[in-house]
Order: sequence, then C-alpha cells, then structure tokens
Amino acid sequence: MRYFIIDDDMASRSMLKKIIADGELGHVIGEAESGHESLQLILSTRPDFVLIDFLMPELDGIETIEQLRKQGFQGQFIMISQIVNKEMVGEAYEKGVEFFIHKPINRVEVQSILKRTAEQFHLKQSLLTIRESLAHIGSTNHAKKQQSVKEIALSILNDLGIIGEAGSEDMVLMMEYLINQKNGSTLLPPLKELYEAVTISNDTDSPQIKKEIKSIEQRIRRAIMAALNNLASLGTFDYTNPTFEYYAPRYFDFHEIRMRMKEMDTVTNETMKVKINIKKFLQVLYMDTMEKFNQGS
Repeated sequence: MRYFIIDDDMASRSMLKKIIADGELGHVIGEAESGHESLQLILSTRPDFVLIDFLMPELDGIETIEQLRKQGFQGQFIMISQIVNKEMVGEAYEKGVEFFIHKPINRVEVQSILKRTAEQFHLKQSLLTIRESLAHIGSTNHAKKQQSVKEIALSILNDLGIIGEAGSEDMVLMMEYLINQKNGSTLLPPLKELYEAVTISNDTDSPQIKKEIKSIEQRIRRAIMAALNNLASLGTFDYTNPTFEYYAPRYFDFHEIRMRMKEMDTVTNETMKVKINIKKFLQVLYMDTMEKFNQGS
C-alpha cells in the first residue's frame, strides 16, 4: 500500500511512518504539514490512502478532501482526529472517510486499521475486476452472470470489516454448503454439522477432525468478535452510519454492542465480557446470503 500523511504535528507524522515501516504495512510516499501544501503532491503521486488530520491551519481535513475529490483524486482517506463531535464525524463519513485513527496515536490501533483498510482495498479491487469482466462478457453475449455464493458472502463480511479474518473463510464455506443443499430451509442446522462440512471441504484427515472442529469454532468466534468491535467503533462515532444501522441490530444482541461502545467511550483498564452468539450470527449471514443469491437467479 502507498500512503501519504497530512498532519501539522511532525511528531505524529514520524510516529505514523515508523508504525507503517515497522509493521511492513506499505510505503509512505509523501507527507505534508497542511492541506494546502499537500494538494499537488497527492494529485501527482496518487497514493492508495491519505492519512489526514481533521483540524489543520489553512485547509482543514474536510476541505482538503473536497478539493482533492473535485480534482479527480480517487484514493481513500483515513481521518486522524481527537474530535468527538458527532456532527463533524458525520460530515467526514459523508465525504467518504471510512475509518478514524484516534489521537493520541496508538500503535495497535493504527496497525489494526491499516491492515483492515488494506484488506478491503484488495477485495474491492478484486470485486471491481470481477464486475469489469462480467460487464465485458455481458456486452459480448448479452448474458448476465449471477454472483456466486462466495462473492456475496465475502461482500457482507467485507462490510463487517472481517474479510481478513481466518474465520471468514470458514463462514464462506458454510454458506456454500448450505445454499448448495437446495433444501429451501431458512433454518440453520446444528453447528456441529456446519463445522464437519468445513472439515470435509478442507480434506481434513479423519484423526484430525475433532481437533479441526474446535479450531474452526475458535476462528469463527474470533472473527465475530472482530465484527462486533468494528461495529461498536463505528457506532461510537456515528449512530447514523449506514453500516452500523443495518448490521449491528441484525447480527448481534444490541445490548452487547452497547456494552462494547460504552467500554470504548470510557478510559479504563478493565475489559467487559461480551457474549458471542455464533449461531445467531451465522443464521443471519445465511439468510442475507441466500436472499441476495436468490435475487440474482
């Protein structure tokens, strides 16, 4: 990934560059201390991501984004901010900012967000390639190709920010297994059946099946926890974020989301225990995937 950093604080820029370099997350191809100074540099270098401070002299973060978009810049923005004003955050989302890095800068948070955005970037590029291929095929033979179960499930998991989690691969295999059954049922079978279906897909040796089933459950639990954290993070900034509004109440007990949001809003060393309902999550994922798949039939 190619990054450009805009921040009037030199220490923040240095810290972000070091985190990116140490984590082997990509390359910082440029930096600037103000929005005005950055415009021509960004337009000429075309980075994949711009890490941009919200509050800056001359042009602030929002104004800089607007100027770059007007001049045709297609890269993505990650906002760096100390603000908690919901209206300002909402405005940032409207301008296309998908993620925030909080100040003071935290290494773990920065690495987590940059890895997630990179994964989504690669997935979007893959989906774009697929769409372009389908469009080309459609213009040639006037036939519309239906999205596969895998493509639909990956799109949903991408919205939840967990496309890079190992458990996501297991969940995709489960969705393919369920929909290929073609029994028309909207009810999820026992989880054990789903875990066994994944082990079969992975050609797991018989003596290793029990061990692999436990590993699958652990991977899925971690992925679902990551999805909960991602949604809670979105909700703390903006209740009206469309991703938060759609997925949070459907895939989770909203009480658990609120608990995690409260924890994120509170400076504490204690971590609240959050219950993960694997079956509910997979049930909703199955229904959403099947609905979209049937719409394309």
